[in-house]
Amino acid sequence: MDSIAVALQPYKETVGLTAAIVTVVQFFSGVLALNEIRRRGSTVGFSVLPFLGCTVFCLLNVQFGQMLRDDGMIRVNFIGLALNLLYVCGFYLYTDGPRKTAVWGQIGLAGAFTVGVLSYVQYEDPKLVVFRFGIILTGLLWTLVGMPLLDLGDILKKKSTEGLPFPIIFLGAVVSFCWLLYGIILRSNFLVVQNLIALALSAIQLSLFIIFPSGAAKPPPSPAKKRN
Repeated sequence: MDSIAVALQPYKETVGLTAAIVTVVQFFSGVLALNEIRRRGSTVGFSVLPFLGCTVFCLLNVQFGQMLRDDGMIRVNFIGLALNLLYVCGFYLYTDGPRKTAVWGQIGLAGAFTVGVLSYVQYEDPKLVVFRFGIILTGLLWTLVGMPLLDLGDILKKKSTEGLPFPIIFLGAVVSFCWLLYGIILRSNFLVVQNLIALALSAIQLSLFIIFPSGAAKPPPSPAKKRN
């Protein structure tokens, strides 16, 4: 890794800026999902969890950026926080009455988790908090990236990737690759492992689009139709 880091060192600022820009672009990909919800006029078939998860992740990353005194991290994640809060609000507006209660419950759980983590940060040993907080963020990142794989059984059964958010998954892979390069330049094993796993999870999901069509698989024609 050291030889790659040395070779990429002159491009450190460019890679860092590219990673930040692509991350912000990924945040805007939520507009596509929200627009589809608006077009249908309903959130049936969609989940608020990706928006809530990104909201929590960005908020915690703002805190992590403050701990690391990294203004770039703070700015990028503040943009993501603002956008995902708007997505959550939009999702709620298009949710029908009976399902709003479930959305509120999920929002409550996300809020409780966030408060719990932020409270932990205040009382943890300053010498350990950065590493342990980073572990929490890594676990949350892998959960968010791998969330679409929860429907893997259904995808294999239907032999269709219909419902998988291709733009979000593709941009997630690009973001992970950019931050992986940046982690190599910084010689940060933590950042490298974090984004290497995230990239692998994204690659698995992207491979599903190659194996299966985006539409529902059509059943084979009946023998009667074949005779006609």
